Amino acid sequence: MEISGKIIQVLPEVGGISKAGNEWKKQEYILETHDQYPRKVCFQIFGADKIAQAAIKEGEELTVSFDIDSREYQGRWFTNINAWKVERPIAAPAPASNPVPASAPTVDPGFSSNDPVDDLPF
Repeated sequence: MEISGKIIQVLPEVGGISKAGNEWKKQEYILETHDQYPRKVCFQIFGADKIAQAAIKEGEELTVSFDIDSREYQGRWFTNINAWKVERPIAAPAPASNPVPASAPTVDPGFSSNDPVDDLPF
């Protein structure tokens, strides 16, 4: 799934050690859509390398591809929105300035279409 909008908040990075003894990090971001009724969506990026690669800053316009995952813990359900791709919109090239059209050829005032001397072969 995809969602586009503006990053309105970058939450602090969180980390820890897994049961297997591996270090982990995640960072959450709040994105606000540009819909008629804007929605705020909290998504996360998991992994220090992916966090650094995304380098998301507050105020950026992004399109985020994500998966939704829910899990149960002590009778309660928790849902995470896990981003797997972050794209920045390609800046639209500035419209090329239209060259000023060459002015219409000027007509020699001595020229007359009724001129009997015509040097054209046809």
